[in-house]
Amino acid sequence: MFFSSSVIVAVLACVLSVHAAPAVPQPSLVPIVANAASIASGLKMMPSVNDRFKKLLADSSGNLLTGDALRQLTVFDFNNQPAGSKGGSILLATVDNFPILEELGISGAISLVEPCGLNIPHLHNRANEFFTVIDGILDTGFVQENGFNTEIETQLGKYQATVFPMGSIHYQQNPTCDPAVFVAALNNEDPGRSDIATSYWMLPSDVIDASLGFPETIGGGNIDAWRSHLPANLAAGVDSCLQACGLTA
Repeated sequence: MFFSSSVIVAVLACVLSVHAAPAVPQPSLVPIVANAASIASGLKMMPSVNDRFKKLLADSSGNLLTGDALRQLTVFDFNNQPAGSKGGSILLATVDNFPILEELGISGAISLVEPCGLNIPHLHNRANEFFTVIDGILDTGFVQENGFNTEIETQLGKYQATVFPMGSIHYQQNPTCDPAVFVAALNNEDPGRSDIATSYWMLPSDVIDASLGFPETIGGGNIDAWRSHLPANLAAGVDSCLQACGLTA
């Protein structure tokens, strides 16, 4: 007995519909705790880890919170990426916005890096960083303190990682026309971040002028103009990459 192709297709569709697993709904989005810093400040006074968890995760009667109230204090949602940053976005979970991290000695970030995007040179004052690319390609580099005067450059692909030692100046750049995503883990709940260019241009004009050694190019009269063009944490990449990808600066 023979069956037409249309009948076979219909039977297969029926079988697949019976055995296909039902779609699992995604967990709901979790807003960032609005008064996280205040909550963390109260936790700092507690004598033990258990006491901190009881204070954070229980109601006034000592009963464990449930539902959304518990979820907001135990889940950090990196889907809350900030909007409007040129070159991409980065969201860092620290004790300032995720109070459960108080005294745990950890923090973390997820960043979405647009084509040609650059996470400008910066350092973390109080933490080492373990850095992992989970999608795309990123060029990275860091420099250590005086006495080790060589940049350590790396290129990372999907699921490849590197480290940035505490206090080292480092950056990440997407050299491609496709988006990239990275995850960073830091060993301090308050790692700190200092953007080198931004911090440097906060110094007095005469100090900047003298330390750069190019008074004929950069002087007191145009330093304010330079400051006004400093990029945000994630800036657009170099012109050559933007041109290759058909993008505009």
